[in-house]
Amino acid sequence: MKNLRFLSVIAIITGLLLMHSCSEEFLEITPNGSLDAQVLATFEGVDALLIGAYSMIDGLAEGVGGWESASSGWVFGSIRGMEANKGTDSGDQPDINPIQTYTETATNPYLNLKWQACYEGVSRANSTILTAAVALENGTITQAEHDGMVMQARALRGVYHFWAWKLWADRSTGMYIPYVDETTDTKLVTNDVDVRSMIIADLEAGTNLPNDMKQIGRFNKTVCQVFLAKAQMQMYGDYATADGLLAQVIASGTQPAGGTIGLMANYGDIFDAAQRNAEESVYTVQYSVNDNSGAWNAGWGEVLNFPYKSGTSPGGCCGFFNPTQDYVNSFNTVGGLPMIDLAAQTYSYNTVFITNDMGYTPADPYVEFAGEVDPRLDWAVGRRGIPYWDWGPHTGQDWIRDQTYSGPYSPKKQVYKASQEGSLTEVGNWTSGYTANGYRMIRYADVLLLKAECEAMSNSGDLGFGEVNLVRARAANPAGFVKEADNVTNAANYVIAQYPTPFANQAAAMHAIKFERKLELGQEGHRYYDLQRWGEVVSELTRIMAYELTMSWSNLCYAGQNIGSEDVNFPVPQRQLDVSNNILIQNR
Repeated sequence: MKNLRFLSVIAIITGLLLMHSCSEEFLEITPNGSLDAQVLATFEGVDALLIGAYSMIDGLAEGVGGWESASSGWVFGSIRGMEANKGTDSGDQPDINPIQTYTETATNPYLNLKWQACYEGVSRANSTILTAAVALENGTITQAEHDGMVMQARALRGVYHFWAWKLWADRSTGMYIPYVDETTDTKLVTNDVDVRSMIIADLEAGTNLPNDMKQIGRFNKTVCQVFLAKAQMQMYGDYATADGLLAQVIASGTQPAGGTIGLMANYGDIFDAAQRNAEESVYTVQYSVNDNSGAWNAGWGEVLNFPYKSGTSPGGCCGFFNPTQDYVNSFNTVGGLPMIDLAAQTYSYNTVFITNDMGYTPADPYVEFAGEVDPRLDWAVGRRGIPYWDWGPHTGQDWIRDQTYSGPYSPKKQVYKASQEGSLTEVGNWTSGYTANGYRMIRYADVLLLKAECEAMSNSGDLGFGEVNLVRARAANPAGFVKEADNVTNAANYVIAQYPTPFANQAAAMHAIKFERKLELGQEGHRYYDLQRWGEVVSELTRIMAYELTMSWSNLCYAGQNIGSEDVNFPVPQRQLDVSNNILIQNR
């Protein structure tokens, strides 16, 4: 099965036709050169442009963005959602610090780089659409070829705009985002017009694609149906429409190359680099290594997020993205169920502190936490004494760059196995953290939990009870628990159960569903946007911050900070206001 990857021709044609789609001032991109549309108006040329548009799906390309704009959402989705701290030390990548503490300003370079990445993707999609029109007129592609490539380009354009919408739109102030299509005069585009219907129309175009696209990295009907459902939920609160789309995905959806989608039997296998395109993957962003690209096709956006360099830890760098104590404590269970009250919609999981090795050296005796925990904890979090893939037990402080600043935990989901080093990691670069472990942008459990949310919010079906229990039943498979070196003994006291009785009402159902998304999808870039959709950015993150302030390391990060309504989105980058000659308006 051939994966969709960069083509060398993209290095030549990057920025092509920007004069038609997005001005270089608006995007802050200066083309290295340009080619007449007629030159590329062939099937091969249009498809090369389309691949260039796909190449922005990871949020970066050579010369555009970096880990600052990674679509895996580790900064804007998970750190901002308080599933993780920035990690490392206070001086490394300091521009993440204000994003983490809700004190960012419009001049923060992370915001500008993310904006550029979104609109570079839009620009490339528009170039594809324009050139496809020329090729059709010239007779060098058929109507069917034209329609297939344009539907993909429009779907990509919709996704890139949707990402921008989640970051910068503020319906309370009437500020949205610029919408740019192939006909837009970018010198006149504004961000005070409601563009949601245009984003929806682009995503709807993709739902006319076939399911079998022959290549795993392309969008198919299923992928576009999920993106459309997410957009309907996020932008309109239209749960009925989203419910119908997700029902179709569950009933007949497939992977882009025609493979079956479903829950993998073992939770941990989802994140194994060798299983990145297995059935759990509805859409995985494709990374590759050792392909003469200088690691640009690898997981560049996540390269910082490995245990800190030591003789025994993976990645060789850099100690970022360390889980918070609140996130760790969320995995406490009693009788296998989360420590939450469905009737009262309250939480008690932080009344049990999952102990850690804070302040211990690797040579110090250490007793692991013996209480009940959800087994998903140890696939998401590296903690002292627990096997960390096949690297052996996490040794604690020597895998953490500055424990007093970033806490005692390491990330795990994007980390490769020791046995995969050199084959699924880049060889000869400054770090082996450039991996082929593609980002699972949409996975089947996400689809099930979105469907559960739609049922609960529309008071239909069993309020999501069945979908939540399907997810929990998979997590409860003992074959998928982290094991000690004997591959038999559980590494911790794993106890998890399904909810025994149906949810009593919508409020109870949503309380369970929201928490299940945190447990199942934590540190995968979803959390902050989930809280946006639920209107809980201020209330939920204020609650978590109050707890995190009781941790010595978190106090260094959050002391004196608070979260307000202005933190439900991000300020428009000042650079973009400047280059628009004040046509764009600040959203706060």
